[in-house]
Amino acid sequence: MDNLKLTSFANINLKDPFFDSLRANYDGFDDWFNNKASSGAKALVYYNGAALLDFLYLKDENEALPLDGTTLPPKKRLKVGTFKIERRGTNRGERFMKRILDIAIIHDFPEVYVTMFDDTDKLMHLRHFFERYGFVEVGRKPHANGRSESVLLRDMTSHVGDMVKDYPFVDRTQGNKYLLAIKPDYHTKLFPDSILKTEHYDILQDVSPTNSINKIYICWMQGVDQLKYGDKLIIYRTTDYQGPAHYRSVATSLCTVSEVKTIRDFANIDEFVRYTNRYSIFNETELRRWYRSKPYFVVFKVVYNLAFQKKVIRKELIEQVGLQKDAYWGFMPLTETQFTDILNSGNADGRYIIN
Repeated sequence: MDNLKLTSFANINLKDPFFDSLRANYDGFDDWFNNKASSGAKALVYYNGAALLDFLYLKDENEALPLDGTTLPPKKRLKVGTFKIERRGTNRGERFMKRILDIAIIHDFPEVYVTMFDDTDKLMHLRHFFERYGFVEVGRKPHANGRSESVLLRDMTSHVGDMVKDYPFVDRTQGNKYLLAIKPDYHTKLFPDSILKTEHYDILQDVSPTNSINKIYICWMQGVDQLKYGDKLIIYRTTDYQGPAHYRSVATSLCTVSEVKTIRDFANIDEFVRYTNRYSIFNETELRRWYRSKPYFVVFKVVYNLAFQKKVIRKELIEQVGLQKDAYWGFMPLTETQFTDILNSGNADGRYIIN
């Protein structure tokens, strides 16, 4: 089973060494934790066996936000109360960030904020991570011991025109639109939130492409070398042969292309592996084999924006959207109308779509 789960504070061991750094940074951490346990609060946690590795607590607020020298007026805000990731090269932080921003959109929070100390290299790394996804400092929160926390806030009602800082919002006016086919095994590892009801979470692993907002795909299908920054991809999961492809092949999700490279963009195999290894579904051995065996391929990085609420079967894509049955479905250009019809057929949440 996927070990990322919502758990009551009361069921989490406060004496776990995982909390030592939080206890060292925040006076009264144990009292705060016990109060949350008494009130029935819950946190999103990740365990590897009995070892607690990640912890995320979110709080719904509607009050003034005091800062050093000013106060932000009362407003409905989502507070990232506690966020700690044991770094281990699996991009679990990106998975948590996706959860934070999805919750903000789904529950109509106009603002999300987090407070954090940033006076060590490790804490600055966390600050930069939040800034990458559009959080900006609006002030500082002083503490009695002379330290102060940075208050970083993300305005969910405005957009800056950067696909990462604006994530997970999608500017539908930017770029061309395509359908991209992905085999079932690869699809589920890359897009865990787009898993089909007939699949099980135990096929997912705590690896980079499963956890990440960013995905890297490597292929040599005709036409993919025309992809460019800002293009939109409708992800199409091909049949698993458990029934007719008319009903088993489905459009599942929407991504945005952020970078495109070909084999010519890599000086050597080591440079290729360094670039692809973090976000690819292939391990290093497989990556090296691909590089050596294929005279030409395209590597493209995408941002995983949203999963459709309803999977759109091949039959519907042909009969209602108007895709040609005999066309090449590996990589297919879409008209604006077809793109819109697929989004509508998939009940794509319009709050994610801008312009």
